[in-house]
Amino acid sequence: MEFIYSVLRSPIALAVIAFQIWMLVDAIRNREWMWALFILAFPGLGSFWYFFHMYRSSGSTTTGFELPGAHDRKRIKELQAQIHHLDNAHHYLQLGDIYFQQGKLAQAEQCYQGALQRDPKDIDIRAHYGQCLLRLGKATEARPVLQGVVDEDLKHDYGHTLMALAETQGALGEVDAAIATWQRVTSNHSYARARVQLAEQLARRGEKDAARAEITEVLTDDPHNPGFQRRRDRFWIKRARKLIDQL
Repeated sequence: MEFIYSVLRSPIALAVIAFQIWMLVDAIRNREWMWALFILAFPGLGSFWYFFHMYRSSGSTTTGFELPGAHDRKRIKELQAQIHHLDNAHHYLQLGDIYFQQGKLAQAEQCYQGALQRDPKDIDIRAHYGQCLLRLGKATEARPVLQGVVDEDLKHDYGHTLMALAETQGALGEVDAAIATWQRVTSNHSYARARVQLAEQLARRGEKDAARAEITEVLTDDPHNPGFQRRRDRFWIKRARKLIDQL
């Protein structure tokens, strides 16, 4: 009993316990059963490991809308130096992509504009600029940029540009066009991002059975996906569970 009283009188101990409960509840809500057991088995260490490995990955404003490929934040200084000395469009693009991944969209927009000034025909620059405009809430400006890229290459960026176009159409209230575009994406890819948003648009049009079928498939597939994919799709699994509760 004295030990319990001493713990309850310690602000640090109470903070650790609260953090442990917070991470455990988050793991259970997301059905991360192995993580929940790990947190219980290793108090303190398990919860901090979960926080850095799983929970913190959902912090960016562009979480769930990442561009393909990995980007090293340490390259920022290197790219800034290369831009200063070489003034190359590709370096502007790379720096813009890093800022995009970090959720620093205003800085990313400036980099993409700098890249476009130097190479206005580059398809990657145009596509990533269009995605940035969309995330900034400039859907009207993003639409012709993304449409032009898709018209040139339907499969650009492994379908990510086509997904951005569908999101743009949805943001502009073009439900039928968005559904048609999402269906083009899902005919070639099984991205949770695409299937969840297709379900949302179907529900918006009143097709609840079709929406439920899409969501059920996403939730059924998720436990069988590799760990890296489950971490990437975590944002969309949360949206899927929220939507299916509403249908």
